[in-house]
Amino acid sequence: MRQRTKRGHALIREIRTFLAVVRYGTFAAAGARIGLTQSAVSAQIARLEEALGAPLFNRTGRSALLNEAGQDAVGLARQIVELFGEMGERVTSRELRGVLRVGSVQTAQLGVLPGALRLLRERHPQIALRLAQGSSLFLMGQVDSGDLDAALMVLSPFSLPSELVWQPLMLEPFVLAVPAHEAGDDWRELMTRLPVIGYDRASFGGRVVEQFLKRQGLEINTSIDMEDVDAMVKMVSSGLGAALVPVTRPDFAPANVRIVPLGDATFHREVGMVFHRSPERAGLAGVLRECVVANARALPGAHPALL
Repeated sequence: MRQRTKRGHALIREIRTFLAVVRYGTFAAAGARIGLTQSAVSAQIARLEEALGAPLFNRTGRSALLNEAGQDAVGLARQIVELFGEMGERVTSRELRGVLRVGSVQTAQLGVLPGALRLLRERHPQIALRLAQGSSLFLMGQVDSGDLDAALMVLSPFSLPSELVWQPLMLEPFVLAVPAHEAGDDWRELMTRLPVIGYDRASFGGRVVEQFLKRQGLEINTSIDMEDVDAMVKMVSSGLGAALVPVTRPDFAPANVRIVPLGDATFHREVGMVFHRSPERAGLAGVLRECVVANARALPGAHPALL
């Protein structure tokens, strides 16, 4: 019986890996997103194909293209994963209790997290919460070390540690925030003319901005560098300059700040939840994940993966 149980868990992991390859197009890209090496992804797909008795991909170069059998399997695979998650929720929902340690960047604490925690309290009233705030890099390290069960953060520009899992939640577009009295809708002209409040380049979100500026061929001299997005908007409202900031929630900008869209140049940052993949540490994080996903799915800017 134990061997059957272990094989059942492995099969679910292999199906999830199969769906990741379908989504990201290659074994390497899927592995980078779910914290596995390319060889580990390949091995899992091979075991799944062996269990099914048929190949699922036409392997050409680096791409992994679904064959006819693979195309038929995608819909069923999604149903299996969803049903397995629902079964786990129903089995454990009456028994879960304990302390859930959750970290979050500030914007998520004001955006997606409150509604998710309300759902969590309704579904699992015996779970106590400890909330922490910090930078994405700090929070990722805390989850990896076991000091936090999960964290809401900006997607790392680097590969996640192999034991961590990434759940996309929000895709937040960047805009240019300027003092309301500043005229003009040309974001390039405004960034050239006004002092710029910079998104700290050492942060994950700041790296997204830095890459955007490089693609646009813009060299900006910043008057202030900081990581807190809400504080950046506050600086703009005080007339200290303009700032490229993500739209973290509909009401993030006060009345004395004007939002200038970037048009065709619009870029985004991805916000999600990171948690540990080991079963002994994923129980409470798993129910939090369900609540966070359910809440995020109903919000403007929900990640396409949720829809």
